[in-house]
Amino acid sequence: MGEDQSKEMSREERLAAKLRENLRKRKAQAREMGADSSESGESGLSKGGEGS
Repeated sequence: MGEDQSKEMSREERLAAKLRENLRKRKAQAREMGADSSESGESGLSKGGEGS
């Protein structure tokens, strides 16, 4: 990662960037799991109240 860049960014900007990065990862993960869940019928992310 760019440590020089993060030193210049404010706390809010760093958090916003991390949130965007995390959201992209989660969306990609959800797409992969959506393809797998049709085969297994079970996924790591609970959609609805069944798993909790």
